[in-house]
Amino acid sequence: MTPRRVRAAIAAVALAAISGTACAQATGPSREPFRVLFVGNSLTYGNDLPGMVGALAREQELAWDVRSVTRGNASLRDHLAQGIVQQRLADERWDVVVLQQGPSALPESRVDLRAAVAELLPLIERAGARAALYMVWPGLDRMEAFDDVRDSYALAAEDVGGIFIAAGEALRGAGRSDPTIELYTDDQFHPTPEGSYAAAVTIFATLASRDPSGLPAVLTRSDGALLVSVPPGHVGTLQRAAAAAIDSYQSSGAYKRRGGTGQ
Repeated sequence: MTPRRVRAAIAAVALAAISGTACAQATGPSREPFRVLFVGNSLTYGNDLPGMVGALAREQELAWDVRSVTRGNASLRDHLAQGIVQQRLADERWDVVVLQQGPSALPESRVDLRAAVAELLPLIERAGARAALYMVWPGLDRMEAFDDVRDSYALAAEDVGGIFIAAGEALRGAGRSDPTIELYTDDQFHPTPEGSYAAAVTIFATLASRDPSGLPAVLTRSDGALLVSVPPGHVGTLQRAAAAAIDSYQSSGAYKRRGGTGQ
């Protein structure tokens, strides 16, 4: 896939996101909550990434209801075979469904990702939602595959007019800016709490159309349990990396809106 083709795909997804209703608000008492469903595996449930996204929304006084359907080592095809996702989409209203599987850098994995997203799209639309693709990352021993991971998720988003979330690029950018920040666990693939924070900030800022800068470094669940506490010396690096990923891969200038429905 050529760089021009990648840029065109990402720009098309960004323009589709702007013209749709993907971004969230809901601050008044009469507004229904903005409902987000995550579908993924351990790269989603590890460190409670959905909980971090929900905490970021609460801190910004946005009424978001964030839920998840996850399963260890599952692809989207595995979720389809299990049937739980289809039931959740049939039974409940959603605004955004965030889809994630493994890196999907290999050609056959890319085909599988795109096909599964296409199969899920009618169900997502009937639930009143937009599809969003949460780009992940390869293991540290396969960093040469990073661009292929990004392209797979960007193409899957383009296929369905969905939202491309460049979370993997945020981790890559943060690692380049400060290699001392531990973004991955000892298996060199799953994220540490700080790695999940970088992804969560990117997801939240994309869906809410907000600047990641200045978001809280300490996140808790609604019951007060601690989710993550990012050291002061690291939080700026992670937020700047998230902002750079959004600016570089979701806009071509178009996605950088301010004062929209997410404000």
